[in-house]
Amino acid sequence: MTDPQSYQPTTTHAEWGAGDPHLRVSRGDERFVHHLVTDEVRIGSAEGNELRLAGTDPLHATITHDNRDEYVLTLHGTGEMNANPRTAETGVGSDVGAGSGSGTDENTEILRTGARFTAGGWTLVFGREEFADHGRPFGGREGGEFDDQPPQPVRPDYTGEGGDSDGGLEVKDG
Repeated sequence: MTDPQSYQPTTTHAEWGAGDPHLRVSRGDERFVHHLVTDEVRIGSAEGNELRLAGTDPLHATITHDNRDEYVLTLHGTGEMNANPRTAETGVGSDVGAGSGSGTDENTEILRTGARFTAGGWTLVFGREEFADHGRPFGGREGGEFDDQPPQPVRPDYTGEGGDSDGGLEVKDG
């Protein structure tokens, strides 16, 4: 285990699927963790879903592990999302894999650690270790939202197809 006082956050790019992506699922006194181990997780009450939750639509939501190593939520049924998809990264245009549904800006978002959504009476919270979460690198911005952050290297090519490069840096300012 790393000494917490000597730990220095760095980039948020890691190996494909690293960082133990998971959902913390709760309803009333029920609580459990569902680890995201497949590239598509169907959530709902139907038999055959990777995550079955009583009291939800047969296919209430889908989480797709896309080709940029992002976990993208598409909410098919009624529920709340943690962010306004109009102002958040939504995954639209991120080459979400086939079979992920036809998400729109209204019901699709890229999940970051702490992202919360609901399905029926259930609350689901996404988690992934910081080193692999592709969010703000180097532990975030030191001076708040209006401070610049150091750029991190461009994300690895997870497809093995040579990927695009824009000078070797990926900047998340904005």
